[in-house]
Order: sequence, then structure tokens, then C-alpha cells
Amino acid sequence: MKKVLIVGSNGLLGQKISKLFSLSKIYQFLTASIESESYVDDVDYVQLDITNRKNVIGVVEDFEPDVIINTAAVTNVDFCETNKEIAWRVNVKGVENLAYAAKIVGAKVIHFSSDYVFDGKKGSYTETDIPNPASYYGRTKLASENVLKISSLDYTIIRTMILYGVGKNVKDNFAIWVYKNLKENKSIKVVDDQFGNPTLVDDLAYAVLRIVEYDRNGLYHIAGSEIVSRYDFAIAIANQFGFDKKLIVPIKTAILKQSAPRPLRSGFITLKAEVELGIKMSNVRDGVKMFAGQLQNYLNE
Repeated sequence: MKKVLIVGSNGLLGQKISKLFSLSKIYQFLTASIESESYVDDVDYVQLDITNRKNVIGVVEDFEPDVIINTAAVTNVDFCETNKEIAWRVNVKGVENLAYAAKIVGAKVIHFSSDYVFDGKKGSYTETDIPNPASYYGRTKLASENVLKISSLDYTIIRTMILYGVGKNVKDNFAIWVYKNLKENKSIKVVDDQFGNPTLVDDLAYAVLRIVEYDRNGLYHIAGSEIVSRYDFAIAIANQFGFDKKLIVPIKTAILKQSAPRPLRSGFITLKAEVELGIKMSNVRDGVKMFAGQLQNYLNE
């Protein structure tokens, strides 16, 4: 039975992966996150700070995983721009610690990166396109990729973007933010000049399961099947829930004067992942429909 360590298991993606592996019944797995308790019921859990190498080595040597899935990261782009030391410590040094421990036990590492490794000037990126990050967050994610590429470990890097879904105690993602505001009839300003693939977290978690099952290595772009603007994504959410679309006001990114630059014309070509993993990623309409069903169940719990 293959042993899997899921790091960052209390985050949105970590929760979905943990639940999926618990349903599979063919893996022995351990979940780990920075918090003192697990947000996922009925799983083995240990508290873990990936910035503490001694802590990482202790957990990895004790469990001896065959695969380490790392979903832990600082993902607030503007926070990273103004708190560079923290961003580097978690997003890069944390990955170095996991790679170091993985070498000790001979584990493979599956790690998540982002479209922010690109500058967003041309969009529809494939795995062979050359990264050129415009933000500090993007630089940390590219650096984390390079940690694995030079490590001599077996690894899989998954670049994704605009992740949405529901989970326990998770910070509001874009879809949740849109839903909450429109439900209360609050007007929201949404950029119409940022393009990318909205990605239902359940689809991404399933792709991870396939990577473990098929023992795939290398780099994959895994995201929703459709490239749309944030504005159009918000409109799709409004349509699904029957909210007033007039509450969504289109604006340009420059108006927001955010600390970190955004890749405007982003988006992934996901053909490699679809073919090699045998997956089908949701388009915006189908993804939002599934999200709506899950959200209703979550609110009724």
C-alpha cells in the first residue's frame, strides 16, 4: 500500500485531496498542516510547519511516505509583494525543507505552482513556454519549481490558477466572494481585463489522484477548460444563483492600484494533462453548477 503525506491539508485544495484519498481506500495517508487540529474529519493528522526543517524531517522520517503532496503556500499576491521574507520562507524555503526530507526517505514530491510564473502578455501558455514572473509571488513560485528541478528527486509540478470551491474554515476564494456579496445585493467591481482558467478544486484534486495512480513525473498545466475574464466568471456565478448581474461593475485592473502586478492575458493549454492523465476539466458553466450544489450542502451542514 503506497504511503502518501498530504502537506497543507487544511487549505481548500488540501481538504479536497485528503477527502479524495480517504475515499480511495487503497492508500495509507497522513495529513499535515500548520494548525493544531485537522479541518478534515476522520483522517490521521499531525501539526507541521514546513519552514521548520527539524519539524519536517521528524514527520517525514516517522511516516516514511512514498509520495509527499505539498499544497502549503502563501498565495495572497499583494501580501507577498509587501512581505517578501515571509513569502520566500514559506514558498521556497518550505519546499527546500520538504525536498531535503524527501531525499532521506526516497519520496517523490508533488508540488503546486501558478500561472503567475508568467508575465501574462500573451496567454494560452503551454508547459514549454518560458516563465517570466512579474510579481514577487510569481518569483517565489518559479523558485520553488527550480528547487525540485535541481533536487534529483522524482517530482511532479502542477501549475494551476483561479482555484475555487468550498471547504471548512478556508479563506474566501473569488467565487465565494462574488456569491456572498451578490447574495446581500451588494455591488462589486470586477476586472474585465484579466483572463484565465477558473479551476474547480475538485477537478484539480482528482488530477492529483491520477498523477499518483499513474506515477507521472514532470510539469503539467492543470486548470479549467475555458479561458474567460474575471468579469465573465462573475456573471456566470450570478446566472447560476439567479442574482442581479447589474450589481457586477466591470473595471480595469489599473484602477485598483494593487501592490503586485497581475498577469492580464494568462490562461493555460491543458492538453498534455488531459491526454496523459485521462482527465476532463470542467468549463465555467459546469464548474459553477457543481460549486453551487456543494455550497448549498455546505451551508446546510
